[in-house]
Amino acid sequence: MQRPLAPSAYQPFPLTSLGEKQAAEALLPLQNFAQSQSLKIHNTIFCSTLLRAWQTADIIRQGLKDPDASLEDSIELAERSVGSVANLTTKEIEEVLLQDPRYEKPPEHWKANSHYCLPFPGAESLLQAGQRVADYIKRLVNRLADNELGVVVGHGASIRHAAFYLGMLEQDSIQKLSMYHCKPVFFKVPESDSDCWIHEAGDWKVRAQSEQPD
Repeated sequence: MQRPLAPSAYQPFPLTSLGEKQAAEALLPLQNFAQSQSLKIHNTIFCSTLLRAWQTADIIRQGLKDPDASLEDSIELAERSVGSVANLTTKEIEEVLLQDPRYEKPPEHWKANSHYCLPFPGAESLLQAGQRVADYIKRLVNRLADNELGVVVGHGASIRHAAFYLGMLEQDSIQKLSMYHCKPVFFKVPESDSDCWIHEAGDWKVRAQSEQPD
């Protein structure tokens, strides 16, 4: 559940019944991919601290039926922060900016602008959020054995921007793509010294021309 028209994903609401169903359905493609690659799913599921991501990860954890399975949540996997205006709508944020003489009018389509950072305490750009998530994932790899699949539950926009920093997406393609709810995309660490990770499996969602980007 999300507050309509709010550009922040720092919303405290739980999964809907549909979201719970989609989370449960995420387990099978994870298991199928792991089996096809002769991998073992790492028994810690890594997730954002936001409730809906934590619940998704916990549903996957329960589905593993592994008594040693656990969750590890981190704010580093959260969506782009808009700081002190979190959970306001886009229109409300623009009104706040217009009322404050210190701030300029935001650029058109600022919500989807990868470079733009709102001038509020704690805010970050989409690219900054992507760098944060990419750095976390790079560190996470060091905790996995060669035959393990790590499961990360995060948020679409910050994951796509992380994919740019991992060398899997061109910057101009980020806004053309989205992600399906609870349908995993699989990344592989390059075996060479290349900084470009490999998109191994799972589909990005291609946005329709009329669809408003993040």
